Amino acid sequence: MILKETLKGIVKAQKEELSKIDYGTQREELSNIKLNMPFALVVSGIRRCGKSTLLRQVMKTTKNFYYFNFEDPRVANFEVEDFQKLNDIFSEEYGQSNNYFFDEIQNIHKWELFVRTMLDKNKHFMITGSNASLLSKELGTRLTGRHLNHELFPFSYREFLLFTSKKAGTDSFGEYLENGGFPEYLLYKKSSILQELFNDIIMRDIIVRYKLRSTKEIKDIALYLITNAGAEFSYNNLAKTFNLGSTNSAVAFVSYLEDSYLLFTISKFDYSLKKQAVNPKKVYSIDNGLSSAISISFSSNKVRMLENHVFLDLRRTGKEIYYFKGEKECDFLIKEKNKITAAIQVCYELNEDNKEREVEGLIEALQKFDLSKGLILTYDQDDVLKLSGKTITIKPVWKWVLGD
Repeated sequence: MILKETLKGIVKAQKEELSKIDYGTQREELSNIKLNMPFALVVSGIRRCGKSTLLRQVMKTTKNFYYFNFEDPRVANFEVEDFQKLNDIFSEEYGQSNNYFFDEIQNIHKWELFVRTMLDKNKHFMITGSNASLLSKELGTRLTGRHLNHELFPFSYREFLLFTSKKAGTDSFGEYLENGGFPEYLLYKKSSILQELFNDIIMRDIIVRYKLRSTKEIKDIALYLITNAGAEFSYNNLAKTFNLGSTNSAVAFVSYLEDSYLLFTISKFDYSLKKQAVNPKKVYSIDNGLSSAISISFSSNKVRMLENHVFLDLRRTGKEIYYFKGEKECDFLIKEKNKITAAIQVCYELNEDNKEREVEGLIEALQKFDLSKGLILTYDQDDVLKLSGKTITIKPVWKWVLGD
């Protein structure tokens, strides 16, 4: 627990520090956030992607509010019982307010008890956290039906253009494709920023949180999966490759990496959920710049980088994503309301050498799911093909991303 006087000093110091921080590039997610609702608004995402900045951007439009950052090392001993002291300090120092902004709240055990109590008193909350599993677990137990989730990613291409004041086109997209969207890295261009971020996530969000013994094991698995973004993997082979002892260990380790937002996995589509669960999965990284900073082989593979970017842009929409594999393969299937609504193939450059493979995989997927149109995304090609009664649009990724 923390003494009230000590806590008061921290609250005032944080408020003072807050006034000196720039509001940054406006995030696209800002338009989706409505604070004046009877729900806790929960923003989750990888460390350093801009959650705190988004919080400040919402605070900028809020006249009276309370703010506290639980990532502050000065509050390492904060416990759930201290919330009442914190609330008293808020009202004593800043008067009455219905709006609470809490940064990195997942650090506090049973935080949801306080939030639920205050929601019942018609208070409004915006909360950030860096661990998807921890947040969802606590929200499911104490805040059922009383929260709305928002996921934040590193800058999208559109946000990158705003941040760098560059014009849309192949040149700026090529830069974004290689550097990714972490704001601090784009500002300083030092790979050590992303390397330290990777190490920080492995240690703080995985090793410490899940009380693991071996840092090397989880780091090696993370590097292996991120290096092979867009490739298939199975938990069984992962367990054998890294001598984990059991498939269950591989499943757990991958789930830890996903919960920290370092990577994502998608399943091969199958109408049978049982088959879907046992089929190999595909893996994708949170950010091309981060992947390049920790893996030389990833940074040299333009095809993999382009496919990873397309996945991330699809993931931002919140739709269900699968991959297709029949006689041929198709990179992405989009499922909406229990129906496959789109099939997308990604190819850095469509040419006579790969045209048959790329097109046939897409055509097979379109026929399988009775779709009339398909999409092939490339780095810089525009075209339309009419084959087997299907219309295939070929489009540069950057135009597709911008809705052009």
